Amino acid sequence: MSERQSTDRLGDMSRGREFLRLYQANERRIFGFILALVPQWSEAEDLLQETTMTLWSKFDTFEPGTDFAAWALCVARYRIMNHRKKKRHQHVQFSDGVLEALDERVRSAAAGLDMLRDALGNCLRKLPERDRELIHLRYEYDATTRSVAQRLGRSVDAVYKALNRVHVQLLYCIRRTLAAERSA
Repeated sequence: MSERQSTDRLGDMSRGREFLRLYQANERRIFGFILALVPQWSEAEDLLQETTMTLWSKFDTFEPGTDFAAWALCVARYRIMNHRKKKRHQHVQFSDGVLEALDERVRSAAAGLDMLRDALGNCLRKLPERDRELIHLRYEYDATTRSVAQRLGRSVDAVYKALNRVHVQLLYCIRRTLAAERSA
């Protein structure tokens, strides 16, 4: 393998890793956007796959440092519009104006959710280690308050009360954080 081929291959691997990092960070948002506009789950999944393939094939046109989510949602929107044209005779369809209004609402809601997620992350980091561990244990996949209590050797009631206390702390912290962001 020549030096140029080796350099090209490393560049392709780096490009692939960057795409995966950006895509994985935004996949739920992209799917949520598609699902909001195409409510049939199977069609939304197909559109997500098509959108993902389009994003990857056009990733060379993405400008690093710009908003990947906005770019991806724009690509998804065009995939949805093409899908709607193909399906026009099969289903009752929203007009393009309604689709654009929904698009704007979904983007606005996504921005609000991003603010909430960021505030939650900051507030979680402020919790004492013991409380962070409790939250982590409770929200693991398939965890229940009972399973957390058994794991910690505490009563279900004690874990329930501790979780309630931490939830209240997080709620107040998130409200303060969002209020401070709005006033800034």
